[in-house]
Amino acid sequence: MADVRNTNTLAKIVIYTIVMIFTILAIYPLFWLVIQSFKTTQEYIAASKLALPKLWYFKNYPQTWTIGNFGVLIANSILYTAVTVAAIIAFGFMAGFAFAKLKSKATPILHGSFIIGILLTLQSILIPLFLMIRSVGLYDTHLGVLIPYIGVGLPMGVYLSTEYIKSIPTALIESARIDGAKYLKIFYSIIFPMAAPVATTVAILMITGTWNEFMLINILASNDAIKSLPVGISRFSGALASDYGKQFTALVIGIIPMVLFYIAFRKQITTGVAAGAVKG
Repeated sequence: MADVRNTNTLAKIVIYTIVMIFTILAIYPLFWLVIQSFKTTQEYIAASKLALPKLWYFKNYPQTWTIGNFGVLIANSILYTAVTVAAIIAFGFMAGFAFAKLKSKATPILHGSFIIGILLTLQSILIPLFLMIRSVGLYDTHLGVLIPYIGVGLPMGVYLSTEYIKSIPTALIESARIDGAKYLKIFYSIIFPMAAPVATTVAILMITGTWNEFMLINILASNDAIKSLPVGISRFSGALASDYGKQFTALVIGIIPMVLFYIAFRKQITTGVAAGAVKG
């Protein structure tokens, strides 16, 4: 019995040690990034890259915020992310409900067209997408960015929702129909609440993808009033950029919203992803 207890204790020590090592490896780059944002370029070049700042330079933040016009860019990122996620969940889950439970002759063709969208690379549609947006007069507009964002994200939303809703018993829908409920009522009262775990998974994927999207926004907008946060961060990098303090500060500004998002919704994120994985 003593040997078993010693073995269990040793196993716990090994597991906790491994977890601590990976935690440090994950957190330290963020810590290092924050530390560098409080250094001047001269100190970053001259001093050790691992050392704390000799003189904490707080002016990097207001200067970077002003130069990068981050107030407008963050507002645009919030707008794009919120509208894109809401539209993909609403339209994607309606389509998923139809594909999973309302069978027709057109279902395989329509569902297959969405699945093809998952297989297409963004690079392969950039030029035709740009030409279409410009031809309808939506270039350099918020709507001209939102429509492609929603279109690019919908295939994944439709696929995940369809596969999940297939597992919901059809008897529930038939019982509701017998009671006189319309399909829209069934969707909002029965299907969508039961699909909440996978909706959380879709929301997480779309939030991170839309917030960090860089390629499309550069093609669809040239006006700074339309662009998003990743574009502002990119202004401080490149071959001609030499102010390392502001580069690191811009990166920290870009990371903070996602960190705050995780802190605020960490329980919902963990529960939703775990439940979606188990159900799937």
